[in-house]
Amino acid sequence: MTATDLRSQTAPPRAARVATWLYFGLNGFAVGMWVVHIPSIEHATGISHSTLGLLLLVLGGAAFTGMQVAGPLVDRLGQRRLVPAAGVLLGIALAGPGLATNWWTLGLTLILIGFGNGSIDVGMNAQAVVVERGYPRPIMAAFHAMWSIGGAIAALIGAATLRAGVPTEVTLGVAGAVCIVIALAASRFLIEASADEADEPTEVRAKPPGKLVWALGGLAFGLMLAEGVANDWAALHFRDILGTSVSTAAYAYGAFAVAMTVGRFLTDRVAAVVGPAAIVRWGAAMAAVGLTIVIVVPWVPVALFGWALFGLGLAGGVPQLFTAAGNLDPRAAGALMARVVGLGYVGLLAGPALIGGLAHWMPLNIAFILPLVLCVLTFLGGPVLKSRS
Repeated sequence: MTATDLRSQTAPPRAARVATWLYFGLNGFAVGMWVVHIPSIEHATGISHSTLGLLLLVLGGAAFTGMQVAGPLVDRLGQRRLVPAAGVLLGIALAGPGLATNWWTLGLTLILIGFGNGSIDVGMNAQAVVVERGYPRPIMAAFHAMWSIGGAIAALIGAATLRAGVPTEVTLGVAGAVCIVIALAASRFLIEASADEADEPTEVRAKPPGKLVWALGGLAFGLMLAEGVANDWAALHFRDILGTSVSTAAYAYGAFAVAMTVGRFLTDRVAAVVGPAAIVRWGAAMAAVGLTIVIVVPWVPVALFGWALFGLGLAGGVPQLFTAAGNLDPRAAGALMARVVGLGYVGLLAGPALIGGLAHWMPLNIAFILPLVLCVLTFLGGPVLKSRS
C-alpha cells in the first residue's frame, strides 16, 4: 500500500490543511488573549512589574520545556493524539489567569499555558510538514500567517470585551472553551506522520541530521531574535528615538506585523519558484536593509517603510527552516523539529532582553545593530538549506 493510500484513509490533504490552519489560528488566538489581558490580570493579582517579568520568564521556560517534551511524544504517540491534547490543555489553562488571585496562582496557570503553548507549537508545525508533503508546492508559510491572524482576532475581541467591561475571567473562560472545541473538532482530520515515511528514500533516512539540525536551529535563533526585537521595541524606537506620540509609535509595530503577515501569505508561491534557500537568504538580506533604514534614517515615513521592509524580509525564513527540520528524518521529525523550534523560541525571548541591556549603554537604534548582524549571518548561512534539495 502506498503512502498516498494510507493518507487517504486518515483524511484528505485539503481537510488536513484546513485543520492545521485552525490549530495555528487557535494557538495565535490563545496567546493573543493572554497578552491583551496582561494589564488587567496584573492589577487583579496585585503583582508588581518586576514580579510579572519573572513570571513571564517562567512562562517562557515552561514553553521551552513543552517543546522538548512534545518532540519525542509526537514521534511516539502520533500527531493525531498530541496536537489535540496540547490544544485542550492550552484551552483549559487559558481560563486560569482570569481566576488567579496572587502571584503563585498566576504562576501555576502560566506554567500550564507555557507548557501547552510549547507542545502545540511543535506538534502543529510537525503536522504542517506532513500536510505539505501531500501538495506539489510549499504551503508552510501560510500556516504561520494564520497564527498572526489568530492573534489579531484575539486583539480585536479582547479590546472590545475590555471596553464593554466584561470580566476577564469570563472572557478568558469563553476563549478557552472555544480553543477546546476547535482542538477536538479538528483532530479527526489530522494526518499521521507515519503515513509518509515510505516516501523517503533509504539513503535520505540513513543520513545523520545532527549538524544540519543545529545549523537550522542557529538560523531560526537569529531570525526569531530579530522578530522579538521588532515585537517589543519597534514602538519604543518611534517614541524615544524619533520623538513621536504614543499613538504614532504604534504604527511602527503595526507596519512590521502587517508586512510579516502579508509576506507569509505570499511566501509559499515565491518559494515554489526560487526554493527555500533563496527565501531564507534574500529575505534576511531584505530584513537587513529594512533594519539599516530604521537605524540611520530619522524621518518617520521612511522609518515606517524600514520596519515594514524588515517584517516582509523576516516573513518567510522561519517557515522554511521548520519545514527543512521536519524533513531531515521523518522517523524523528518531532524531536528534530523540537530542537529547531526550541532554539528559535530562545531567540524570540532573548532578543528583547538583550536589546534592553544594550540600550542602557547606547541609543536604542544603535542597539539594533545586533539583529542586523544576525540577519547578515543568516544570509551567509542560508545555503545550508540547499544540502536538503
